[in-house]
Amino acid sequence: MNRFPLWKNILVAVVLASGLLYAIPNLFGQDPVIEISGTRGASVSQSLRADIAEALDAAGVQPKRIELEADRLRVRFTEPGQQLKAQDVIARNLPADFTHALTLSSDLPGWLSALGGKPMNLGLDLRGGIHVLIDVDMEAALQKSMELQVASMRTFLREEKLRYLTVKAEGTRVLARFREAGVRDRAMQVAAEEFRGLDFRKIDQDGDFFFLAEVGESEQADIRKQALAQNITTLRNRVNALGVAEPIIQQQGQRRIVVELPGVQDPGKVKDLLSATATLDYRLVAGDPAQALEAERTGRVPPGTRLYHERNGQPILLKRQLIVTGDQMISASSGVDQQSGTPAVFVNLDSKGARRMRNVTTENVGKPMAVVFKEKRTVGRDENGKEIKKWVEEVINVATIREPFGRRFQTTGLDSPGEAHQLAVLLKAGALAAPIDIVEERTIGPSLGQDNIDQGFRSVVVGLALVMVFMGIYYRGFGLVANLALAVNLVLIVAILSILQATLTLPGIAGIVLTVGMAVDANVLIFERIREELRVGSTPQASIHSGYAKAFSTIMDANITTLIAAIVLFAIGSGPVRGFAVTLTIGILTSMFTAIIGTRALVNLVYGGRRIRKLSI
Repeated sequence: MNRFPLWKNILVAVVLASGLLYAIPNLFGQDPVIEISGTRGASVSQSLRADIAEALDAAGVQPKRIELEADRLRVRFTEPGQQLKAQDVIARNLPADFTHALTLSSDLPGWLSALGGKPMNLGLDLRGGIHVLIDVDMEAALQKSMELQVASMRTFLREEKLRYLTVKAEGTRVLARFREAGVRDRAMQVAAEEFRGLDFRKIDQDGDFFFLAEVGESEQADIRKQALAQNITTLRNRVNALGVAEPIIQQQGQRRIVVELPGVQDPGKVKDLLSATATLDYRLVAGDPAQALEAERTGRVPPGTRLYHERNGQPILLKRQLIVTGDQMISASSGVDQQSGTPAVFVNLDSKGARRMRNVTTENVGKPMAVVFKEKRTVGRDENGKEIKKWVEEVINVATIREPFGRRFQTTGLDSPGEAHQLAVLLKAGALAAPIDIVEERTIGPSLGQDNIDQGFRSVVVGLALVMVFMGIYYRGFGLVANLALAVNLVLIVAILSILQATLTLPGIAGIVLTVGMAVDANVLIFERIREELRVGSTPQASIHSGYAKAFSTIMDANITTLIAAIVLFAIGSGPVRGFAVTLTIGILTSMFTAIIGTRALVNLVYGGRRIRKLSI
């Protein structure tokens, strides 16, 4: 009696071994690290590694080790002071086409990494990192929306074959001028049906006939709301795509966004990351090469055009009117052009962009179209090693429109596969709907995080110790079994958090402390039931069997109700509340396993299949 089948014993052993294996990575410390990676397709190499090592040695900075990986160079240090000193050295000696960032990285053995072992992600309050408050320029969002409205209005009137003199934006209004009142009236009628978010009215002035289409207050509020939502999505996608673990990006108020990046230590790199812009504009070519050379020589650009340069320095005139821009691209991927074998970016447009692209290419078959690549680029470093950045707009491709196209097409002319990949990542993340301004930034040092970790660890240890002392005194031998299950429960919680790469915050530690107190509830119910069975004269073996069997439904009911509460907290909460809910949920599940199956396996091992006269309970 009271014996588990072999498969249950194996299950308990496998869970215990797996828990220990995946909890171990959290025992290894985190090293201050400087990560060096290339931009615009530049790749790290052994020669760069040697140059960095030589520069650090000359400055008297001794790194723990320098690791060369496929896409980055990682320089490890034993303490933050060396990391900060090395940052100045590396900044002065790093070529312009490479960038560096300060971060923290666990120093795991190779065999543990090969098995997929990773430490838990620690939140900003534990690990340290960057807190940034961003203001979204809502006025620019409205202006950009009006520019798109004007372009759409012009295209619509042309499609309807309604001749107009001018269509332009004035603040939050679109003003269209016509030569004939009848044409104006017809245009206003059909435009009012197409552009339902605008309020239309007529104006007659100096022999011309106008209609004024104004964006209402509710529509302006929607534009601002959409701009904020798109910027949040763009920033989240951009941070995720570029590898920052477990960021917190959420709205604050009507026009601000809070960004928290745990583990990131370099505010300058955060600014670059959040405000990074690489996008494409598509424009029709205006004039021939001779006109472009003349415009560059004289500085006089024909009306309705802008002067650009190709990557070889050749001037080129393009029409001011945009065809589509980066914010109309819904997906992008990098690859290779099948015909030329050169790097390419494959683009998908949204419905509005696809319709406009098809209309323009249909009307301009046989004419050249240019692709303008816009990027904020590092062009050098000053005497202190600080990067010098400036906006670069260059034409990367000019091709003749052979046939109409719309939703999907490809763009070539990029320097390298690395540049194509980087551009695809930023296009996929999306363009910012409105400019952003970083109004506040706080760097939370690792020392503060370590203090929080130490305090949280002490609270867990004190809570665990008090519970164990009570259980050992009150339930004696069975109390020791419960204590062992409680220790295993903590190991399993840490292991699951590590496997899921969940983020542990101070509220999460509070959830663990609460779990420690709740985890023994099941064992208390079981042990009290066993005592009742013994009091009514049942044998020790029968009492053990009845205690676990009869307490099971009560344990399930109590834990399921708590689990429902934790799920609701996770569903409707955010930030710290979710961290608490995650650890509480995991703790409930692991405590049920250890209290019901784990302790039963240990009790069966000690008492099962034996003739016993007395239980230590």
